[in-house]
Amino acid sequence: MKLKDKKILQTGALIGGKWLSNKSTFNVSNPATGKAIAKVTDAGAKETTAAIQAAEHAFTTWKETTVYARAELLNTWADLIERHADDLAMIMTCENGKPLAESKGEVAGGVQSIRWSAEEGKRTYGATWPHAEAGKRFMTIKQPVGVVAAITPWNFPHSMITRKVAPALAAGCTVVLKPADLTPLSALALGELANRAGIPAGVFNIVPTSDAKTVGEALTSSPIVRKLSFTGSTQVGKLLMHQCANTVKKLTLELGGNAPMVVFDDADLDSALTGLLECKTRNAGQACNSINRLYVHTDVYDAFCSKVVAALTSFKVGNGAKKGVHIGPLINQAGFDKVNELVQDALNKGATALLGAQPHKLGGTFYQPTVLRDVTQAMDIAHNEIFGPVVTLIPFSTEQEAIANANDTPYGLAAYFYTENMSRAWHVAEALEAGMVGINTTRLSRADVPFGGMKESGLGRLGSFYGVEEYLEVKSVAFGV
Repeated sequence: MKLKDKKILQTGALIGGKWLSNKSTFNVSNPATGKAIAKVTDAGAKETTAAIQAAEHAFTTWKETTVYARAELLNTWADLIERHADDLAMIMTCENGKPLAESKGEVAGGVQSIRWSAEEGKRTYGATWPHAEAGKRFMTIKQPVGVVAAITPWNFPHSMITRKVAPALAAGCTVVLKPADLTPLSALALGELANRAGIPAGVFNIVPTSDAKTVGEALTSSPIVRKLSFTGSTQVGKLLMHQCANTVKKLTLELGGNAPMVVFDDADLDSALTGLLECKTRNAGQACNSINRLYVHTDVYDAFCSKVVAALTSFKVGNGAKKGVHIGPLINQAGFDKVNELVQDALNKGATALLGAQPHKLGGTFYQPTVLRDVTQAMDIAHNEIFGPVVTLIPFSTEQEAIANANDTPYGLAAYFYTENMSRAWHVAEALEAGMVGINTTRLSRADVPFGGMKESGLGRLGSFYGVEEYLEVKSVAFGV
């Protein structure tokens, strides 16, 4: 891994502003090569408790720091991230596998999240009430919730951290972060830059670990931790929600998805194809808001199938660090096996492979871009998050059928549809059971726009002023005058 600033590659735990290590370590490997790239400190309950205590101590002064001073420190952090963007992108590509261009875009998005949060922290206004009761005045103020635990996934190891940590710090909270064990190096590099930015010791703590269960229990059981922000599977989210119940923590949960995309008969097919490819191939399809089910009207079904195959045939698969690569490897063998099993189940139940549907000749965890037509609701692939470069095409005849099938899932993170009929656009957008809906676009993620789902896809929102509100308590104050 060639870096301009080698000191940005940290491998310890960041606790109270200091890098700490122990004898226990775990390997971080490059999914494109299978080779280990670093040994990282394996934190446990002891280190997690120390991090929580450091965050509690720092909170007493950080919450009193003015919003303008906090904003200045966050913007300095963002400046350093921009300055080290190339190194941060290389670290991400080496530990995650995504193409370097995608990693650079993710770093840029992280900067946007930090800068947005820095400014939005200045606008956490309260309210006052008219004189509804003689001799009294009523008002509300907003205060930081306290110590926050953040647990982030491997698929977006930079943006998921900045989306959680930046608004928490802007609101006056302190943070203990547990990054994914597959991609901790991006988190640790951000911690190093936070230290350089002058963010006070203990405000941002990081506990890398291969023992998610132990660290997770330490975070959720602590009465000092007043909020948990988690991005990951619905199964784990439910477990953490249950563990947080004893101390009644505030929760932000961004969980699994099963996003549909509907292409109506009046859609601009070229525009729909562009949106599909942008969304489906990002991070090799390993995204919670990636399109899992593609419903296409029967009148344009064959034509759209042909367009998808022709476009994906030109996509290059390979090591994300090399030029010209569009799709990198799947994160590990378990992810690879899941994708392959879902594809084979669909084929066994009557789907037709128009492209791919098998491991890539590169070996390892590389999988061929795949297009399956004649997929039905009876197949496992229509109900499970694929997390791979697989397009599933399902025909439909009526608008009502498309909406019913799109909503036929316990998940409700994202949904997309393409139409030139604006009356239909309003109706379908309201009918789809998803926290985010894209109309003639699949680009939903921005720092100033709320990101999150409904049903079993989670609680709360990341991004926008809603994302900052997640880290605040509303306090009512009554004055007797």
